[in-house]
Amino acid sequence: MAQPIAEPCSRGIIEAAPEVLAGQLTPPRRRVVLTACVLASSMAFIDGSALTVALPRLRAAIGADLASVQWVLNGYVLALASLTLIGGALADRYGKARVLALGCLVFAAASSACALAPSAAWLIAARVIQGAGAALVTPSSLALIGAIYPKAERNRAVGVWAAASALTTAAGPVLGGWLTETFGWQAVFWINPPIAVAVVALLWVSAGADERTPRRFDITGAGIIAAALAALAWSLSQIGQEAAADPFLLVVAGLLGLVGLGAYGFWERVSDHPMMPPRLAQNRPFLALNVATLSIYAGLAIMFFLLPFDLIDRRGLSSTAAGLSLLPMALGVGLLSRPFGALADKTGARTMLIAGPLGAALAFIWLALAQNASLTMGVLAPMTLLGISFAALVTPLTASVLSSVAQADEGLASGVNNAASRVAQLVGVALGAGLGTIEGGHRIGFIAAAAFMLAGAAVLTLGKPPAKPR
Repeated sequence: MAQPIAEPCSRGIIEAAPEVLAGQLTPPRRRVVLTACVLASSMAFIDGSALTVALPRLRAAIGADLASVQWVLNGYVLALASLTLIGGALADRYGKARVLALGCLVFAAASSACALAPSAAWLIAARVIQGAGAALVTPSSLALIGAIYPKAERNRAVGVWAAASALTTAAGPVLGGWLTETFGWQAVFWINPPIAVAVVALLWVSAGADERTPRRFDITGAGIIAAALAALAWSLSQIGQEAAADPFLLVVAGLLGLVGLGAYGFWERVSDHPMMPPRLAQNRPFLALNVATLSIYAGLAIMFFLLPFDLIDRRGLSSTAAGLSLLPMALGVGLLSRPFGALADKTGARTMLIAGPLGAALAFIWLALAQNASLTMGVLAPMTLLGISFAALVTPLTASVLSSVAQADEGLASGVNNAASRVAQLVGVALGAGLGTIEGGHRIGFIAAAAFMLAGAAVLTLGKPPAKPR
């Protein structure tokens, strides 16, 4: 995760999950398992949002350039984006609680390796392993919440999860800034192992053995998409680097990335067990919603990669103050998503789906043009507008994705949309790293982020997603 907000459609994964454990667990045991799932999700949310404001200190400590630092984020996101759907299949086959516990242990071990990293290469490798652990944690924790609650009681459980997600993602940048300033950037990673151990203990005590569904794994597809995204991200991150590789090599890498994406699309068509069945790719409203998600979350990732460097390196803020500067965005999403979602239920989602990215584009242009303004007018005000804009966008986006497919495909559609947002983060962070090395790169990056938002609004306008949820 490259920005301090929860992934789109996570709520949809919970709501679409089959209730395979609902009759096995007593209400007290359900609450214990829900607590474990919330802690597991929160661990991933805090890690991503806390690390955002630690990057400038981390970069100085390990003596890395911006292109190397972006792989601290993108190594994680690459593994997460490539393996999340496989993680969900593993949870179905081997049991959601078991895979969740395994994912937490992998995540904790990798977090410890990150904190002990003596070099950038070590840290990036550990982040890749951490991303693989998160690819087990995220889908299994969301699916487990859905599995332990019957449909009639699920809304309350979703509300608990959503509230905890909002609080942890809002607190992440502030906590990360304080930990970095007080104990060093390593502390951002040391907070994960105790949480992971607590989750495993709670699951050991209370989670039952759920039904297992035979599933096949598209390892070939995951390998193709990982290689393609890595090549594309590397070429984008080299933009503006003084010591960049030969321009011809950069172009070749970028083209290989695009060819790889095409090869992945072809493989999904011919595979017996595709991660994204062709029927979803042929669903035009669903496809438009995911293309818009790619564009919107790429723009958001560019901004959230560059903004901490702008706040700390250019404005001279402390890590804690930089974290506090991101708070209006997270609070806006956390406090306003529910009322905006209720409004979308009454009036239809289409207007908000278009207004949200337009408002975000305005916020990014504001950031670009107000770099010499005060902190209040140059950062806090546009971040508040961004929070309001994304509050208007996220819940209608989830509802529209679920409404665009048959009920039997809702869980898969939610997973694909989450994967799309992570691919967007990978591309956005890489592009932000490349633009950040150019003269005036922060301003250029914010304008590029606004362009991505406008493109997302255009796709949603032309794609005509469902006006109202089913």
